[in-house]
Amino acid sequence: MLSPSTVYHIYNIANGEDNLFRSDENYNFFLDKYFRYIDPIAETFAFVLMPNHFHLMVRIRSELEITNNIKSEKIKKPKKILSNQFGRLFNSYSKAFNKMYGRNGSLFQRPFKFKEVENDSYFTQLILYIHNNPIKHGFVKNIYDWPYSSIHQLSKNNSDKLNYSEVIDWFGDADQFKKVHERIEHLKSVFD
Repeated sequence: MLSPSTVYHIYNIANGEDNLFRSDENYNFFLDKYFRYIDPIAETFAFVLMPNHFHLMVRIRSELEITNNIKSEKIKKPKKILSNQFGRLFNSYSKAFNKMYGRNGSLFQRPFKFKEVENDSYFTQLILYIHNNPIKHGFVKNIYDWPYSSIHQLSKNNSDKLNYSEVIDWFGDADQFKKVHERIEHLKSVFD
């Protein structure tokens, strides 16, 4: 179960041979829903949306922040609120997707997967892994060519939804952030 004030790698994949995203509209709709439901309970460091899966790096907010941000929630247990918010995200997206494409049934595998980021090395490697995921899967050769990744917002500091300052400071500064991402020799260690 997710815990407050903890950093996680959260990821999921589509059921069977389905894709989670078939169009730009799908990707953008998911991100809108993601920030609507998840921003009140978690800070986002990095994300990537791929056709059949996604990766997120988040820090769950403190118990006080969660209960203050989700005032209308009848259940005041922060851990229950966390699972409810992720459930709302996946359910609302799935319903809209199913309606749009005339499909039925579950879209996401259940339960979604998460792994605690327990050390500095994993923190660094996870950000690089997330941003290089489109290269790993052969969709692009340059991380900046994949439009559904936080690399764009973090490189240009143009999102108030991401924890820009902490990510950039982690790498030293904006120039170091870009240099580390552009060094191809990182790819082998990132994908091991």
